[in-house]
Amino acid sequence: MTAVHSVLGDKVSMPVEIRDADACAATFLVDARAAREIVAPTGLQPLLVAGRAVASLVFVRYVDGDLGPYHEFGLTLMVRGDDGGLGVYIPWLPVNQTFTCAAGREIWGFPKEIADIEVTPIRRGKRCEVRIDGSLVVAMETAGGVPSPGGMGGASIAAYTLMDGVLRRTPWVMNPAQVRMGVGGTRIELGDHPVADQMRALGLPKRAMFSSRIGVLRMTFEDAVVV
Repeated sequence: MTAVHSVLGDKVSMPVEIRDADACAATFLVDARAAREIVAPTGLQPLLVAGRAVASLVFVRYVDGDLGPYHEFGLTLMVRGDDGGLGVYIPWLPVNQTFTCAAGREIWGFPKEIADIEVTPIRRGKRCEVRIDGSLVVAMETAGGVPSPGGMGGASIAAYTLMDGVLRRTPWVMNPAQVRMGVGGTRIELGDHPVADQMRALGLPKRAMFSSRIGVLRMTFEDAVVV
């Protein structure tokens, strides 16, 4: 039986489909102690590589999907899931539209909040600026990269969220195309905001392990499961 949620008077059926989006992301090895502090309330453990945790910053421009068009920025940390597999914990996920903010919080427990998010083309890449109450939180530029053969069509990952003391796991399937990847390739600016301070504690800004640009991204989000 298909689950249906009511959000701001509209019906949202599961799974939610994103038919057209594009995205940029950068992945970093970061301070393990700071990562543990961020993840600690979930009871999960961060994934460690050579004694460092793995964090990513990503921004997405949603063009066509069940929640409408919007922009989104995310801070994620790789974790060991409750089932022993790998997942991502999402402690911060600002968006620039009210409906997707409400849907994200009510259906999946995503830590969404309203922000001004501007995505603009620059040289061979894109720049994303996130501002709250007019003040810069974070800006990220990605550029260049070489075509990545094959991509990761149909890749599934568990997205973990914590809201009001409830830990949820959401199955998340991605089908990227027109992917370009490169070592480094990212520039970050941090503003004056508690989340920016969290990023500083992780060791950002620093050189990315790798960056990616996804020209065409399709995704599916299943209903959340309380862990």
